[in-house]
Amino acid sequence: MITIKAVTLDQLSLLAEISRQTFMDTFAADNSATNMHDYLKSAYGSDTLRRELQNPNSFFYFAYENKKIIAYLKLNIGTAQSENIAQNALEVERIYVKKEHKHQGIGTLLFQKALQVAKEQEKSSVWLGVWEKNDAALNFYKKLGFEAVGEHIFQLGDDPQRDIIMQKK
Repeated sequence: MITIKAVTLDQLSLLAEISRQTFMDTFAADNSATNMHDYLKSAYGSDTLRRELQNPNSFFYFAYENKKIIAYLKLNIGTAQSENIAQNALEVERIYVKKEHKHQGIGTLLFQKALQVAKEQEKSSVWLGVWEKNDAALNFYKKLGFEAVGEHIFQLGDDPQRDIIMQKK
């Protein structure tokens, strides 16, 4: 049985560990080791994650299976959003699932949690950015009813990458 619980500040090291692991598993094969190292160091360092966890407009959740962390979710509202895409919106910044737990419905459970938080926060839409080369994620979000509404640059080390902005009302 999968349970979803809010991440607490005392779980910072666990959040850093799963963040680095899932990002590496998903993107290392398509990016240089240097760019991956630089990004992991800046995005998932303790200071960065601590600030994000302490931001009242960001929400982190772990997915557990038998008390073991297998995935996590990061949501943003208000000024915590990485961009101002739409009025009254919630950003799904990260849905990361450990590779051995992919294709088991865990991403869908986390997405349902995101919709629950959006409803609780009285948001009228949910949006996210997906790397244009991440076909699995693009197809996943299309199946969930997201539509492409724009694009932005995601800077990975010295490599500017194109993300597709997708939104669901």
